[in-house]
Amino acid sequence: MSKENNQILKNTNAKLLDEFNASIMFDKELYSQDIKGSIAHSKMLALQGIINIDEQKVIEKGLLKVKDEIENGDFKFSLEYEDIHMAVENRLTEIVGDAGKKLHTARSRNDQVCTDFTLYVQEKTKSIQNQIKELILTLTNIALKHTTTLMPGMTHLQHAQPINFGYHMMAYANMFKRDFERFASSYERNNYSPLGSAALAGTPHKIDRFKTSEFLGFTAPTSNAMDSVSNRDFALEILFNIATTMMHISRISEELILWSSYEFRFVRMSDEYATTSSIMPQKKNPDVPELLRGKTGRVYGNLISLLTVMKSLPLAYNKDTQEDKEGVFDSVSTIEISLSILNEVIKTMIVNVENMETACKIGHLTATDLADYLVQKQNMPFRTAYYLTKEVVEKANSLNKDISQLNIEEIRNSSKELENIDEEIVSYLDLKNSMNSRNSYGGTSTKQTEVQIENIKNWLESI
Repeated sequence: MSKENNQILKNTNAKLLDEFNASIMFDKELYSQDIKGSIAHSKMLALQGIINIDEQKVIEKGLLKVKDEIENGDFKFSLEYEDIHMAVENRLTEIVGDAGKKLHTARSRNDQVCTDFTLYVQEKTKSIQNQIKELILTLTNIALKHTTTLMPGMTHLQHAQPINFGYHMMAYANMFKRDFERFASSYERNNYSPLGSAALAGTPHKIDRFKTSEFLGFTAPTSNAMDSVSNRDFALEILFNIATTMMHISRISEELILWSSYEFRFVRMSDEYATTSSIMPQKKNPDVPELLRGKTGRVYGNLISLLTVMKSLPLAYNKDTQEDKEGVFDSVSTIEISLSILNEVIKTMIVNVENMETACKIGHLTATDLADYLVQKQNMPFRTAYYLTKEVVEKANSLNKDISQLNIEEIRNSSKELENIDEEIVSYLDLKNSMNSRNSYGGTSTKQTEVQIENIKNWLESI
């Protein structure tokens, strides 16, 4: 091979390695956290006498100029500087000269990247919490309007017992409340600063890690430098929290898809959040909830990917962890847009009260009420009551009626053992009475649904 060809191959290999090794094209997302951390670090260095006050002021002014350049689109991101940390430091030094070269004293890119990434995760944790809070409020406001709206409660996707639509909405409000609390718990657990851990063993410089923690809004510094630079639990937690929330989003999305179908027609989604078929003009497709349902698999993949990256990594820092960010960035953007659009879909949907109540007359939803009545009022063993109820259901089927539509004579004629049943049983089989009879704490009665709404509203005001 000629020297010229050999040089071309070397240059090609070097370029390939640069592309493979660099993270600048995705970790530039962390520019504001990197600059925030660097300003805090420079202030601490000045307080400790490691750099002088004038140098700190020059550094901070230079870092803010770099931030402006990035946000105005004037900053050129290049593979030459590998990652956001080196890109910012290089540009800072171009702007302020030798003072910029002092900024990296008493830190490493290992603790720097952990600090930047932790700041990002903490900020996004708070913003996602706020979005979840808005969704819970929307669900609660809809529930408040529908505490008497009957709908069939289901198990195995089969008609089971009458509930009210507000109660169903509050089931999701409680589900998303757990998500909010999960993010809150992660925030508290991960609110510790890795800055000052250096490469893995701390630094001989007389730094004050408590001061940088304070500047950055952390609770305190992390307590072991080796663990700090290799830890990605905070990233795994936000991925898990997002995956769980998206799973809940997929559940309500599935119900919206079912409820908006011709078979159900419980709700009608706004035209803004549905599309027509390319060849069937009569169709209105629930594209938004379908996409929400599909994106859940995407965030599951990001969680599994990082778990796999972290599996069996020895202490301390390893280059493998460069693979930690893209999945988090993707999951964060996915959950942010998903929560926003789901909130709007629910806010703007039209609830078809009549269709819901009509559906309650299919499937004998009050059959259990008959069995409960026989147990409570006739002192009958439950299993005996169960089989007698089956006979009444069969009678209703033969008359093409729902059990809630039977009159007292039809009930008495269904079984010899019910010939003298009291007429009050008819009121027990009434759909609304059945719903309201479930008045135990957490139940579906209008009264208990209102208690749940009040509890959630009080909680929302307290956070």
